Amino acid sequence: MSSNININEILNIIPHRYPFILVDKIIEHIPDEKMVGVKNVTINEPYFQGHFPGKPVMPGVLILEAMGQTGAVLAMTSVFNEQKDHILYLAGVDKVRFRKPVVPGDQLILDLRLLNMRKHVIKMSGIAMVDEKIVAEAELLAVLDKK
Repeated sequence: MSSNININEILNIIPHRYPFILVDKIIEHIPDEKMVGVKNVTINEPYFQGHFPGKPVMPGVLILEAMGQTGAVLAMTSVFNEQKDHILYLAGVDKVRFRKPVVPGDQLILDLRLLNMRKHVIKMSGIAMVDEKIVAEAELLAVLDKK
């Protein structure tokens, strides 16, 4: 697989769809090791209507979800070898820290790295950045299961 993965390829790898697809493209991929995704944050996102009127901020749980989706693309294109009859579920998050708000106009860079894997469980570390500054970080645990 190439370093760059476009949105059409992402949609063939993970099951998420609008309005819940939270990764627009992959700009770096080192199989079984690392993946860097991009989420372009726009005022058109449906959650900005209520979070918060007059001061829109991307919800932290959606930043975590964007990390998880990027990690799912990493897992399904390398570790789990695109097992089409399986789906990857987020099973846990640890060491979560939010450092700065993410607002419309930001480009969220999602850097996910594989920490370890056992059979159908994968652990990754994630960093979300805007303008080369960390806005969030977490460790994510995911489990592979049949659809």
